[in-house]
Amino acid sequence: MSPRFTKQELEAARGRLVPDVAAEGLRVLFCGINPGLLSAATGHHFARSGNRFWPTLHASGFTPRRLHPEEEQELLSYGLGITNVVARATARADELTREEFAEGGRQLAEKVSELRPNWLAVLGITAYRAAFDEPVAAVGPQQRLVGGVPVWLLPNPSGLNAHYTPSALAEEFGKLRMAASAEE
Repeated sequence: MSPRFTKQELEAARGRLVPDVAAEGLRVLFCGINPGLLSAATGHHFARSGNRFWPTLHASGFTPRRLHPEEEQELLSYGLGITNVVARATARADELTREEFAEGGRQLAEKVSELRPNWLAVLGITAYRAAFDEPVAAVGPQQRLVGGVPVWLLPNPSGLNAHYTPSALAEEFGKLRMAASAEE
């Protein structure tokens, strides 16, 4: 259950940063679009209760149980991490500019080059297209390397993404899990 914050408390979180959950040599570094206000207020990624990231990780076999946002550091023990294309928190992703996406893509490439995960999994087609100027990119493995690392584009797990049911999300995440496991 997400903690309760007043509208004023959430607005005060606008622009805050949520620290990455990352280390060198991860199996998969998941990359969200940017933190929402609730994530910024709590300091944890994918904190909104309607976000399907945590249930999808479990349903796709990445984690042995459903983790909660406050347990995000446990991801490291599974060789997983989280970052964002754009670091600043907003109420909605459409508040971000093309320039922020382009700069976020550049910074993400630098980060990935240093961390060297086996896979970078970008969560959101629109964000990937904007950050890397790939207007026809589709879900699945990409031809492009980011920071020298292969990229797998996944659907955004936000509850607002009605194009993907929970089972369809788990199926797409599961394809990446199988590819990442085959490399071990």
